[in-house]
Amino acid sequence: MVRDGYIYALGLLAVAAVLVWFTQEWLWSIAPILLAAFFLWFFRDPIRSVPAGKGVIVSPGDGLVTETAAIDTPEGPRRRVSIFLSVFDVHVNRAPIGGVVSRVQYQKGEFLNAMNPASAERNEQNTVTVCGQGQDAGFEVTFKQIAGLLARRIVFNCKEGERVERGQRVGLIKFGSRVDVVFPATAILRVKAGERVRGGTSILAVMPREAGE
Repeated sequence: MVRDGYIYALGLLAVAAVLVWFTQEWLWSIAPILLAAFFLWFFRDPIRSVPAGKGVIVSPGDGLVTETAAIDTPEGPRRRVSIFLSVFDVHVNRAPIGGVVSRVQYQKGEFLNAMNPASAERNEQNTVTVCGQGQDAGFEVTFKQIAGLLARRIVFNCKEGERVERGQRVGLIKFGSRVDVVFPATAILRVKAGERVRGGTSILAVMPREAGE
C-alpha cells in the first residue's frame, strides 16, 4: 500500500465520524467510507516477480499498450511503447532496467486525456533516463510519466546519479495517466498494441545478444 492511500482514507474516515457525530445519522457516513475504501484500493502496491536475464526491458507501469512505434531521436532511431493507465490500474511506477538514473527532467503542461497522442508532448510529464549497468549494460532506456485528464500529481522518488534495480519502485502517477517507454530500435519487441501489461513483470522488449554469446 502506498502511504497516500492511508492518508486519504484516514481523512475520509474522520469526516465520516464527524458527520455521524453531528447528524446522529450513520447514513451520512456511507459516502466518505466508500471513498476511503476506494483510495485504499487505488493506492495498492502489489508484490511483483521481476524477470531475470540479460537486456530485459520490463514495463514501468500497469495498463493497456496503445502504441508501439519506430521513432527518430537526436540519438538515433528508437522504439517507443505507450501504455495507458486507467483509474482502475495500479499506479506505482517501476524502473524498466537496472542501472543509474542519468537524467530527470520535469515539464509543466496541460492535462489532456492520456489516450490522446498529443498528451505525450503537451501534458505535464517527468522524463527519466536510466543508463544500463550489470545485465543491462550497453544501452539506456527513457520513460515518461505523463499526467492525464484526472492526474494532477507526478511522483518520482529517485535522483540523478542514483542506482536503481530492474522492477524497483521509483514513483507514482495519481489517477488516470500514461507512461511512454523509449529504447533502442534494435531491441526485440515482445508486446503489441491492445495487450495489457503489468509493471515490473511484463517484458516489453529484449536486447539482442552479441554475436557468439
